Amino acid sequence: MKPTLFVLAAGMGSRYGGLKQLDPLGPSGETIMDYSIYDAIRGGFGRVVFVIRHDFEADFRAKILSKYEGHVPVDVVFQSIDDLPEGFTCPEGRTKPWGTNHAVLMAKDVIREPFAVINADDFYGRDSFAVIGRWLSELPRDSKGKYCMVGFRVGNTLSDSGTVARGICSTDADGCLTTVVERTEIMRVDGPVCYKDEEGRWVAVPDETPVSMNMWGFTPDYFAHSEAYFREFLALHGRELKAEFFIPLMVNKLICEGTASVRVLDTTSRWFGVTYAADRQGVVDKIRQLVDEGEYPEKLF
Repeated sequence: MKPTLFVLAAGMGSRYGGLKQLDPLGPSGETIMDYSIYDAIRGGFGRVVFVIRHDFEADFRAKILSKYEGHVPVDVVFQSIDDLPEGFTCPEGRTKPWGTNHAVLMAKDVIREPFAVINADDFYGRDSFAVIGRWLSELPRDSKGKYCMVGFRVGNTLSDSGTVARGICSTDADGCLTTVVERTEIMRVDGPVCYKDEEGRWVAVPDETPVSMNMWGFTPDYFAHSEAYFREFLALHGRELKAEFFIPLMVNKLICEGTASVRVLDTTSRWFGVTYAADRQGVVDKIRQLVDEGEYPEKLF
């Protein structure tokens, strides 16, 4: 069975200043998502599911979904801050979404096969989709608790416009994830890649250090684990206005209790994206270069 690609497309880009999921960056008006879908199809994925918000559904269907007709089956699910388990309600004044793992939960009724999760606004590159597509496709049928994550080399994930936030990963002897530590300020400092620690000091790490770019691979049992833990999360944090149920929070729990293992997959792909508005032209130029080099056609779909 071919794996499914699940695209997190419900967020607004606060630092970017707009709905960057719909921003045309390719030579024929392609969005970053278009390149992800194209690479996923090449990597063996058989279906795409998007999670979006109801308020931009019409725009999304007109500008994005229509172009994939005849290329790959597509489904849409919706994330809303009011979509909570029975017995829980959204606190008054909360406007912030419940986080990436809440978004993943929105697909629990439509995905029945191994699936990858990606951000809509990150350019992951062809090799990363080939790596995760192959790993998910080779899983034994009805596998449970065997997940994966594409570990990008931190030196391949930086922005020219400022610091970036990355989950720095540690692995065991089998190449499985042991911890993900979120570092909110990472950049090159006089050559080496460095992150700022809790005391404000810059700490150097090797360029090859794996980091999470929110490119995960799961089997459908992940939904049941997430539903159960989301109830625990809401019991503790459900009255808070900004608490978020993130994928790494769920993954760390499953790893720590021995419920699941997460294989970290290496990739040679170079990430780029529009973290800041100033990144936009650089992304346009990088895509143009990849097209000129023959990595992508002039028009994708």
